Amino acid sequence: MNSIQKKILVLVVAVLFIMVAIWTSLTYYNQKMQYQYNNILERYLIMNEVTNESQQIVAALNNYIIEPTEANLEEINKNKSKVLSTKNKVIEFRNIDNNYALTNYENLIESLVETTEQSVLARSEQQTEDYLNALSEASRISKYISEMTLTIIDTELNTYERFYRSIIENSEELRMLGIWLLPLITMLLLFLTHLFSKRITRPINKLTQAAHEFSLGRFDVKIDVDSNDEISFLAKMFDKMRININNYLSEIKQKAQLENELQQSKLLLQESQLRSLQSQINPHFLYNTLDILSKKAYLEGAEETSDLLVNVAGLLRYNLNKLGNSTSLFEEVQVLNQYINIQNTRFIDRLQFHLEIDNSCLDVQIPRLTLQPIIENAIIHAVEPVEEGGSIWFRVVDELDHVRLEIEDNGPGMPEEKVQQILQLKTTKSEGHFTGIGINNVVKRLSLFYNYNDVFDIESKVGIGTKVILKIPKTRRVEGQ
Repeated sequence: MNSIQKKILVLVVAVLFIMVAIWTSLTYYNQKMQYQYNNILERYLIMNEVTNESQQIVAALNNYIIEPTEANLEEINKNKSKVLSTKNKVIEFRNIDNNYALTNYENLIESLVETTEQSVLARSEQQTEDYLNALSEASRISKYISEMTLTIIDTELNTYERFYRSIIENSEELRMLGIWLLPLITMLLLFLTHLFSKRITRPINKLTQAAHEFSLGRFDVKIDVDSNDEISFLAKMFDKMRININNYLSEIKQKAQLENELQQSKLLLQESQLRSLQSQINPHFLYNTLDILSKKAYLEGAEETSDLLVNVAGLLRYNLNKLGNSTSLFEEVQVLNQYINIQNTRFIDRLQFHLEIDNSCLDVQIPRLTLQPIIENAIIHAVEPVEEGGSIWFRVVDELDHVRLEIEDNGPGMPEEKVQQILQLKTTKSEGHFTGIGINNVVKRLSLFYNYNDVFDIESKVGIGTKVILKIPKTRRVEGQ
């Protein structure tokens, strides 16, 4: 399988090869012309050195004749060595065109050296006329060397004029070659890049199109990618996934009806459980009897007793009518007020009950007899055992997606272990005096009614009090949603 990495590597190697080839060719021609140009320039510079060194010999010889010291003699010898070394370099420039001129040029250099040596010898022997003649001869030879240098350079210029023109023409051709190569190489690289990108993007586009079809729910479209790299492998795995999803959807369709029937069965079972739990209410008095007693008390002038009997009758009517249905929080709060009126008659000033209600939340649906058992439990544990009584707060707070109900008392509180037992429904059965419904019963009914477990919480500290929190969803959920 040809990997995408290998394809990229081939493209990079091809591009680098083209660039290296162009750079090598241009460098080779440039170095070649530069070498030829430097060679000619070096010839001229060496010949110019011969002229300068011959003049330095004459100047050093003149200084020696004026003042024959070892330093001046050493200077003469040093200049002679230089001019002889330069003469050997000049010999390397010999060719057919300048053979005669270079021979004379070499003879002049040798004559200059010999004449200098003669002048030095005559000066050391105090032969005035001889060393003066030799100095004059050396000066004349130096001038000839300068003239011969100009002649040879002029000859070289005429000889290499054609070569100069050739260098200029090659430079211009090289510049034009570079101008043409730039767009050609650019177009070639663009073409290669286009071919390379098409080999990669074409299968990717097919895979993208197939993914789009899948997003529309069309799982019967086969994926066919004609490549031999990682994308082809990915397409095969994608097609295998398509087949698996298609099979899975078929299985889901086959099970959908069975699951729907099972869901209906669960709902019926939950409803029956709710009805069974609500049917545990055990009223101690008959509503009709209380109604007669209330009217009799009113006729006898016992209005407080009549009001008390009316509240008790209202509670019984609420408990006995429509037990299988839910009610609004508004109605539940009204019944709670009736219950508190009954308890105020019992405890007189020992019970302080406080209401903090957000009226916008009173339309939420709640199972019947949810609040009364919790308030009754608070009275039993926080008010009844204490001689001076206690306080109970009932709050209704809007919490966006749910309504928060709080029943708080200032009783003795509970340790954390006891709180956890109640939350985990591990406490022994404890029922209210009036309703016969315990806290466990309330929690179970709320969980079944809302199909939601996180509806009940307790906060309690020993010696401070207890707060029961109910989180009532604003919309009732059905299992599976």
